Amino acid sequence: MSERVLVGPAGALPEGGQVAVTVEGVGVVVVHFEGQFYALRNNCTHKDYPLLGGAVSDGRITCEKHGGRFELATGKARALPAVKPVRIYRTEVEDGQLYVCAL
Repeated sequence: MSERVLVGPAGALPEGGQVAVTVEGVGVVVVHFEGQFYALRNNCTHKDYPLLGGAVSDGRITCEKHGGRFELATGKARALPAVKPVRIYRTEVEDGQLYVCAL
């Protein structure tokens, strides 16, 4: 069974907000974008740099180091120099609490 990690109250993460959590020993960035919560491994696949704090637009997060972009929903790389996808995680809201789970 995969680990389920409590992020906190869903209402505490504002639209456009980001927070980092650890799931099964892996850093994960949680992003609130257009009313949805997304969770991706907090690591650019290009040069091992955190995604936390990267700009979010058009359903994608941009790595601040070299500009690689990843789809929030799928983790697919959408801008060079990143070519490999980043792992995604499932988010759940239950009784107003936000959780992240490994897929």
